[in-house]
Amino acid sequence: MPDIPGAKPVPLSQLVRAQDRLSFLYLEHCVVNRDDNAITATDKRGTVHIPAATLGALLLGPGTNVTQQAMVLLAESGSTAVWVGERGVRYYAHGRTLAASSRLLEAQANLVSNTRTRLRVARQMYAMRFPGEDTDGLTMQQLRGREGARVRRLYREHAKRTGVEWQRRDYDVTDFDSGTPVNKALSAANTSLYGVVHAVIVALGCAPGLGFVHTGHVRSFVYDIADLYKAEITIPVAFDVASREVADIGTETRRAVRDRMRDGAFLETCVRDVKTLLQEDDGLVEYGPEAFEDPDYEARNVVMLWDDNGRAVAGGTNYYDDEDDL
Repeated sequence: MPDIPGAKPVPLSQLVRAQDRLSFLYLEHCVVNRDDNAITATDKRGTVHIPAATLGALLLGPGTNVTQQAMVLLAESGSTAVWVGERGVRYYAHGRTLAASSRLLEAQANLVSNTRTRLRVARQMYAMRFPGEDTDGLTMQQLRGREGARVRRLYREHAKRTGVEWQRRDYDVTDFDSGTPVNKALSAANTSLYGVVHAVIVALGCAPGLGFVHTGHVRSFVYDIADLYKAEITIPVAFDVASREVADIGTETRRAVRDRMRDGAFLETCVRDVKTLLQEDDGLVEYGPEAFEDPDYEARNVVMLWDDNGRAVAGGTNYYDDEDDL
């Protein structure tokens, strides 16, 4: 069999699980290329090598040029490539799943397609934000009201803690510099959070657009999951950064978010929460070295065909029967 031209795909056994990866890396004003299984970033100061298999999300800011081979490696590694606008306000792209099966995706689709189960998951999401409170029996309108009150209270508390003047959340996605320092910090922090959460969701094989609380947007589920962590990560970080004199509030905020995620084992928490919400937290490892220790791995990595009697049949088989022509 002739060799297929181009670089060989990264073996699944060499990839790092989503929860064990570096949360995100922001690059700007450089050329992003590929050297074997590493992403390289080159500017006037030199070249830096980044192992793609250990990266969750690569945030590409203004002035970045990316080669086709770099993008191929990111996709094969399950890393999310995020093109962000000036100061990191916009979000544009993502990678692909590395899960060997569609278990989580099917569980997500089943839960979101039924009003009763969708409401149950939404209540569970809000319960994760309201520790010690009972959300059973609350309508979505009541849950949204509680969440709105909680967020306003958090803004006031952190404004008082840091001495930052606060009026309201106000920002223009087309003009980052028009906002107040704390609003700019909140925008930069949230963009970083969305990128990392999107990387986790895609790596696990879930659909970013099938949200339970948010709806109608291609990243609805990303916003659902990201909202679980804003009170602990992006809001306090944004107020902390806004309270200091910094040269570039966007850069300082991204670094602070990255450090907060690293110290708090964020990726592991995010993976666990997604699986718990979808009721699929069974400890199954879909890729990475541990996956090949599972005797059922090969069975999960087989394409099946749906049958209307409720079972799946093997793909790659010719099911033609002469009697079908009768």
